Amino acid sequence: MEKQTDVMAILKLYELRRDEKMREARQWYFSQFAPKSAMDIIALYRGGERASANFRMITSYWDMASSFVLNGGIDEKMFFDSGTEHIFVYSKIQPFLAEIRQLFQEPDFLINLETLAQKVPNIEAKLESRKRLAAIWAKDETQLSATESN
Repeated sequence: MEKQTDVMAILKLYELRRDEKMREARQWYFSQFAPKSAMDIIALYRGGERASANFRMITSYWDMASSFVLNGGIDEKMFFDSGTEHIFVYSKIQPFLAEIRQLFQEPDFLINLETLAQKVPNIEAKLESRKRLAAIWAKDETQLSATESN
């Protein structure tokens, strides 16, 4: 029965990702959000609630989902086997987390996402793979925008 509860929780997390606003935020995060520094992320917050809404929606969602796993609410192996989007999300912010935490004076900012991502087998190679994918998607988006302008 325990596994069935884990399955239902994972399916619910998937269902929540299908929400229209979440889909828009995910599309932005995956194809447009390309921070080059911690200050790029800080700038979202300085831009106000609307400017940071997509970032906060995606990162807080995956931090929350990660907390469920870390606290035993969802089986870790089953969660890892069911998808890797959290790794992609983490890959975009990972190089900047320490500085963001220092600037926000919040040492636990997105700590659940980071802790769970670091438990993924072969995480360094997976992070590099996701960063390459993000660069491809960003390039495609740039090329699409240039084509639409002509």
